[in-house]
Amino acid sequence: MAVGGLEYGNPNQRGRSQVQDKDKNIDGQSNLGLDKHWHLSTNDHEICLTEIEFALFRNFAAFSRWMDDCAACCHTSVHPCNGMDYAVLNVVRMHERAKSISEIARLMNRNDLSNLQYSVRKLVKAELIEKLGSNDHKRGATYQATRQGVAATDRYAEFRRELLVSLTQSISNSEENMNQVARVLSLLSGIYDQAACVAASHRSSIGTDDA
Repeated sequence: MAVGGLEYGNPNQRGRSQVQDKDKNIDGQSNLGLDKHWHLSTNDHEICLTEIEFALFRNFAAFSRWMDDCAACCHTSVHPCNGMDYAVLNVVRMHERAKSISEIARLMNRNDLSNLQYSVRKLVKAELIEKLGSNDHKRGATYQATRQGVAATDRYAEFRRELLVSLTQSISNSEENMNQVARVLSLLSGIYDQAACVAASHRSSIGTDDA
């Protein structure tokens, strides 16, 4: 308790607080000497990058679970669709404009076109999207959300606002912080793509067929 600028309280609590303060440096970081060095983290910069990568692993796993569970709340068709299928569905509906598979892939930064085409086929079978035009070439055709697809994405948006947005709004300065995170992640996406292009040119031939 503070009275007249002086703080009063349980001396045992104050003692524990002083011990805890000694375990932290000026930035509040642990001063216990935890060793974060390993074969992917040999210096301070690599340690920071590895921390980001592990955060991405955990975030992607949590994000995937969220998409699957939210999609399960919205899906009413007898034909099964998972969270990633609904991610494709939401992109198809974005701006209420029909899109080709190649455009969907570009917007989602995906190069696994066979998996993307499989999701599109599932959504068509579930009558959530429909193919436009008479072009049978998969990359030439465009797709738009059906009436059932619009209803499903509306339900997804409602569940997202109630279950997810209500939590993100509790973050201090949420809009500013999330905008900054989005910019950093977009920058990292470009860096990893560039590094992947370089790595692709140095792939090992061990284990590949000579034929």
